[in-house]
Amino acid sequence: MNYCSQCGGGVILSVPEGDNLPRHVCGQCGEIHYQNPKVVVGCIPEYGQQVLFCKRAIEPRLGYWTLPAGFMENAETTAEGAARETLEEAGARVEILDLFSMFSLPHINQVYLLYRARLMDLDFAPGIESLEVELLDEEQVPWGDMAFSVITESLRRYYADRRAGRYGFHSGDMLRLPGETPRFEVRMLNADG
Repeated sequence: MNYCSQCGGGVILSVPEGDNLPRHVCGQCGEIHYQNPKVVVGCIPEYGQQVLFCKRAIEPRLGYWTLPAGFMENAETTAEGAARETLEEAGARVEILDLFSMFSLPHINQVYLLYRARLMDLDFAPGIESLEVELLDEEQVPWGDMAFSVITESLRRYYADRRAGRYGFHSGDMLRLPGETPRFEVRMLNADG
């Protein structure tokens, strides 16, 4: 951030009085600009034993598979955002069930919330952000072509819960480890099921 959205003055990175973290502060009007993590909401759309997957038509990870998810918008609940993203990316209407997983990704300032959801019908098609949309059985999941580690981790837990006959709530942190290739360490906070 270079300029204040209130007055257009230049901002500096400093620790405001009463705070303990550096913030963008306007040198002209004193406005403090807080930047907080983005919330990503999505779902695991179920139809019988199958799950609806999207092949990405945009970067990052163009051409890789994921679940319908995206940034939460203002004035919507997390469940509403998950249903909206599913409609936008897969043209699919869903009934939101339970919150299934929550992962913090501090290295990119994001929090992921994934719900279990039931497809309301089979009338779905790729949205503008998807190349393909497919219902897949567990053995058809393209594990080597998944777009995001957080989705892969959530799916592994989803299928394990399904085999156990009981869905739990899973939360944890995906921490980026130092090294040449991005690798993640999942630290579970709790795992039911």
